[in-house]
Amino acid sequence: MKKYIRMGICTVIAVLLLSYLAGCGKKEEAEVKVKVAEVTRSIFYAPQYVALEKGFFEDEGLKVTLATTWGGDKTMTTLLAGGTDIALVGSETSIYVDAQGTKDTVINFAQLTQADGTFLVSRTKMDQFKWEQLKGSEFLGQRKGGMPQMVGEYVLKQHGIDPHKDLKLIQNIDFANIANAFLSGTGDYVQLFEPQASIFEKEGKGYIVASFGTESGKVPYTSYMTKSSYLKKNKQTVQKFTNAIKKAQDWVNTHKPEETAAVIQPYFKDSDPDIIATVVDRYKQEGAYATDPILDKKEWENLKSIMKEAGELPKDASYKKLVNTELAKSSSSK
Repeated sequence: MKKYIRMGICTVIAVLLLSYLAGCGKKEEAEVKVKVAEVTRSIFYAPQYVALEKGFFEDEGLKVTLATTWGGDKTMTTLLAGGTDIALVGSETSIYVDAQGTKDTVINFAQLTQADGTFLVSRTKMDQFKWEQLKGSEFLGQRKGGMPQMVGEYVLKQHGIDPHKDLKLIQNIDFANIANAFLSGTGDYVQLFEPQASIFEKEGKGYIVASFGTESGKVPYTSYMTKSSYLKKNKQTVQKFTNAIKKAQDWVNTHKPEETAAVIQPYFKDSDPDIIATVVDRYKQEGAYATDPILDKKEWENLKSIMKEAGELPKDASYKKLVNTELAKSSSSK
């Protein structure tokens, strides 16, 4: 009798052990690794960090690793070389790559930001700002060929200002050194990203007088993109990634800036939590964060207009060829 009891116990243990191992195997099999390269580390990308910190990617069965590649050219090179699966970078880079005749087309599949993220900062405080005040001034702009510079010049022209004739335009300073150049006395005005603009204002070293994002309208400023070959082989994975981004966009849209700031603080350890909250609030107020990952054709056409105005559109860029909205629409319909 004892023999049969022992055999029964052993059988139960064996079944439980096999079930456990099978469960572990399924979990490991379901977890898909995805490498993401972001063009820079910025509060502008708050929903992405929310998706990471709140476990939205894990909920979709993805293990996402994030690397900062510091620059559009480097980010796109990393994507094309297979160093990353997905890139978060300005949509204009996909147009540049397509113009070069790449065989493996880079596809924009999810939009993260839908407006320019820079602000016009004045060295002096003013009660009321008018764009015409820029005429005759020294303007410290962004790198030629990049979206900030193109948007900056587009907005100036919209207000009747020729950036190359009506003011002294400075564009020979590296992105990382623009803020320091302004601090050292270069420029009456400067085009800055956050949080530097808010930090200057808090410290009384500069004053935000206008938003380039508000002035330029909606544009696919930063999007997630991947090679068509990767999308074809891993469509379900990219769909799950897009689902997680949509969840994060909804979360940021429905929570207070202070709550978002608290969640993304680990990605900005040296930044004042109050500054982070201020920046998040400012971006929400101007509608910079996309509320869904769908890249609309109207936004794409606005992007091309801005690039054409700046003389940086190499050729007509087909929305149908370079943009896939199927995954974004599917994530938004849930």
